[in-house]
Amino acid sequence: MERTDVNTLGEFGLIDHLTAGFENRQSTTVLGVGDDAAVIAGGDEQIVVSTDMLVEGIHFDFTYTPLKHLGYKSVIVNLSDICAMNARPQQITVSIALSNRFSVEALDEFYAGIKAACDQYGVDLVGGDTTSSNRGLIISVTAIGRAPAARITRRSGAKPGDLICITGSLGGAYLGLQLLEREKQVYLDNPDMQPDMGEYAPSLLARQLRPEARTDMVDTFAKEGIVPTSMIDISDGLASEIFHICKASGVGAVIEESGVPISNDAQLQALEFNLDPITCALSGGEDYELLFTIDPKDTEKIRFLPDIYIAGEIVAREDGVKLHTKGGNIHDIKAQGWNHFG
Repeated sequence: MERTDVNTLGEFGLIDHLTAGFENRQSTTVLGVGDDAAVIAGGDEQIVVSTDMLVEGIHFDFTYTPLKHLGYKSVIVNLSDICAMNARPQQITVSIALSNRFSVEALDEFYAGIKAACDQYGVDLVGGDTTSSNRGLIISVTAIGRAPAARITRRSGAKPGDLICITGSLGGAYLGLQLLEREKQVYLDNPDMQPDMGEYAPSLLARQLRPEARTDMVDTFAKEGIVPTSMIDISDGLASEIFHICKASGVGAVIEESGVPISNDAQLQALEFNLDPITCALSGGEDYELLFTIDPKDTEKIRFLPDIYIAGEIVAREDGVKLHTKGGNIHDIKAQGWNHFG
């Protein structure tokens, strides 16, 4: 029997492959597989549902990840998907599979982080499941949100001429991870050595260990009367996410390097690591900011809003996906985000 390695498909290619034969049969299924979340009809407002898994040794490392932070982040990565649909998260379920090395006290700490996220974002924990694992900890969180049908934003609505916008700043989470991995290696080589994270660490470690979901942007869009033409959250790096929007919308894109927001701490830390800051933003991931497009008629609405940056323009598909560097050069962008099967 023929055997195909999943690495040849990648995460999203594998999803496309496995779900290719499925059809939506229920009239209540507004949007199925293929976006940040599914959309289900639900009266005056539509219901938005997303699920993510976090696996020990793949998505987190207990060498440097506190359990409370992990609980918080487990919720945030799912709430971010709801925000990417321009919806407000309302409920979550949490399921875990754990080995016998975890005590009740350890789980109390993990759930304290979950509760902190629920308190911060006003969402309810409404269910889940707990079972055993032969090895390590596996976390599965489902987030449920709502939004009026007219405000739901998919990946597939971008059109040539739309402006590309980014919230917050990028690259910080990746650089925080590099700091943690460096200090882990130092510890493994010499357990008596005290960690030395450096002066840029506090903000970068916060981006990696305790990210936030941009529910504030969903509220801002509603207040300002803005409905993005497309949107996605930046979990796998800017390059990967702009490719998702371009593929779903059948368009190309030009990203202006000068328009990509990167914090001073991230820029300085990247240079200390001999890394190009824009590469960290393009390929780093886990920032959980929002990448979205707007109709040019909304330019004046968006231009002066805090923490939103205009970073490029949607172009015709045949023009490809390009980076316009600060030096005036134009390069093809390659989607080199996080590979879950690597």
